[in-house]
Amino acid sequence: MLIKILLTIVLAIVVGNFVGESRGIFGISFYSIFSFGGQLFLQALTLLVVPLVMSALVSGLSQLGGNSSFGRLGLKTIGFYVFTISLAVLTGVFFFNIIHPTPISLGQHIAVEQVNQIAVVSPGEAFSKLLLKLIPSNIVYAAAEGNMLGIIFFSLIFGYAIAKVGGQSGNLLTQFWQAIFQTMMKIAEIIMKILPLGVFCLVAKVVASGGMQSIQGLGYFILTVVLALGFFIFGLLPLLLKCFGISPVEHLKKMMPALITAFSTSSSAASLPVTMECVEGLGVSRRICGFVIPLGTSLNMAGSALYECVAALFIAQSFGVEMTIGYQILIAVLSLITSMGITGIPSASLVAIIIILNTMGVPAEGIALVIPVDRLLDMCRTTANVYSDATCATLVAHMEGEALFNKRALAT
Repeated sequence: MLIKILLTIVLAIVVGNFVGESRGIFGISFYSIFSFGGQLFLQALTLLVVPLVMSALVSGLSQLGGNSSFGRLGLKTIGFYVFTISLAVLTGVFFFNIIHPTPISLGQHIAVEQVNQIAVVSPGEAFSKLLLKLIPSNIVYAAAEGNMLGIIFFSLIFGYAIAKVGGQSGNLLTQFWQAIFQTMMKIAEIIMKILPLGVFCLVAKVVASGGMQSIQGLGYFILTVVLALGFFIFGLLPLLLKCFGISPVEHLKKMMPALITAFSTSSSAASLPVTMECVEGLGVSRRICGFVIPLGTSLNMAGSALYECVAALFIAQSFGVEMTIGYQILIAVLSLITSMGITGIPSASLVAIIIILNTMGVPAEGIALVIPVDRLLDMCRTTANVYSDATCATLVAHMEGEALFNKRALAT
């Protein structure tokens, strides 16, 4: 798939640069055809947003009902998830401000009043709107208008409530949402089969309208994401393990098969069996491993959160939005929240980026800027997701006193 995507991108650049905005066939410009095809692909991705995110969160949290130690184990697990995702997002913001990836000027391709509307929204106003969207008055209406913050909040509460209900009713609801989740993953796999066609249309449209200069800024964007992910994987997570008396080097060696699988498949869900085997090999009990790792596949997307944050900042900057501290904080918070509803399938972060852009008032079409390199960076961020899950599982087991072999074998 990766080779096919790369060839598609090259072809789209060549074709888009050749046809421009004026060439066409039968009175229809190729630019219009690319725009229509790209819009269909974006709508197909957006179609998955509500059922995929909702089923992932509800089914993940509802499974906590079978664990009698949820009050202790569940809170520790989710606490580590939120902590590692926060570290990842802050790392992304830090490297974005250090490297300053060159923006791709797209302001001329949208209405001037739309750009002005984006620029005049103050951080305080945006934050107040964020809080109002967080708790919707009508969940059906929130789903209809694409209010993902409200959907995520409701899903977290609903999944937690199912876990507390338990019994036959709780099991029935858990199985129902798990079935929806598995079905939506299958639909996502089907849509991803047309990913090359969607990538071709979106990239060709950008190049046809903006020329070759429209993709020149991607080099610094790639550098920003890769360096930030590398620092998170090989710097912050090992430091976190070191603080708990666990050897980062030995931990990384044990996890290498899972990381290679994650990098090659770009899917933390596909890597799940290998990840669990490696984590158990660290000395983590099956009780801890079977609880923390599968839940992390839905909730602990630290690498994805980092990528979504940098991508959203990069796209917003390209539309002429001023990168104030308040604006960056809002995007960081949105990246943290949305990443916890993104399931472990290839290119799922595209959906999250669309959510962030829509929430901040930036045109979703801007996602075409990062799609040419999304598949390549997907491999890197999935590796970060899997290693973050493994680190959380190891630390939770350490605090639960169940990783005794791990403490003897990996102690420095």
